Amino acid sequence: MVHTADGSHSLHSPRFGVNYHSTHGALQESRHVFIEAGLHPLLTGYPPGQPLRILEMGFGTGLNALLVRQIARAYPDHRFYYTTFERFPVPAEVVEQLNYPEVLGVEPEFLHGLHAAPWEEAVDLDPNFTLLKRQADFLSDQSPDAEPCDLIFYDAFAPENQPELWSVEAMRHCARRLRTGGVLVTYCAKGQFKRNLRAAGFRVEALPGPPGKREMTRAHVIDLA
Repeated sequence: MVHTADGSHSLHSPRFGVNYHSTHGALQESRHVFIEAGLHPLLTGYPPGQPLRILEMGFGTGLNALLVRQIARAYPDHRFYYTTFERFPVPAEVVEQLNYPEVLGVEPEFLHGLHAAPWEEAVDLDPNFTLLKRQADFLSDQSPDAEPCDLIFYDAFAPENQPELWSVEAMRHCARRLRTGGVLVTYCAKGQFKRNLRAAGFRVEALPGPPGKREMTRAHVIDLA
C-alpha cells in the first residue's frame, strides 16, 4: 500500500515497476485530471436524460470510477454508462485495504461493489450508473456495436512503461471510440504523445497539471484519422 500526500492510498505495480497514482495525492490527481478537466465541463449544459458514456483505459484501484459513481448520485436526472478496461485486476484483499470510502465519506460497498461486479457484463449498480468492466486488451478490442463515447479517461501507465498504449495507432483507436467532438483527458503531457494525438485527428490542449506536475492533456476529436 502506498500512502500519498493528500492522505489517500495508491498501489505499486510490481509488473510495471511504477505507482498507480502520483505520490503528491492519488485523490487530488484523479479529481484534477479526470473530473475537473474532463467530466465537469461535459456535464455543464449536458441534457438530462441523454446517456453520458465514459470509457476508461486503466480501471486499476477503481478510484476514477468511484468518483464518477459519486457524481452520478448527485445528478439523478443524468444517465451514466461507464466502460473500463483492465488486463490485470487488483486482488479483492488489496481493494479491502484502500481508504477511498473513508476519505470520500461514502460507504465501503460503494467502492467494493465496483470491484465485485462481474467482468464482461453491463451491470446497473445504481438507478443511473451502469458499469461494464472489460478484462481485455484495449487496443485489440473492436466492439463494433459499442455506442460512441463522450469522454475517455486515459489512465494507462506512463509511456516509458507501456509505450504501445501511447502510440499514434493507440490514439487512432481512441478517436474511433469517441463521437465527433468527444474528449480524451490524461495526466500525460509528453511532447511525443501530443504529436501522436494530433496525428490521430485530435485538437490538443495543454492544461495546468495536478500538484507535482506542470501540465496535463485534454484533446478533442476533430477528424477520425
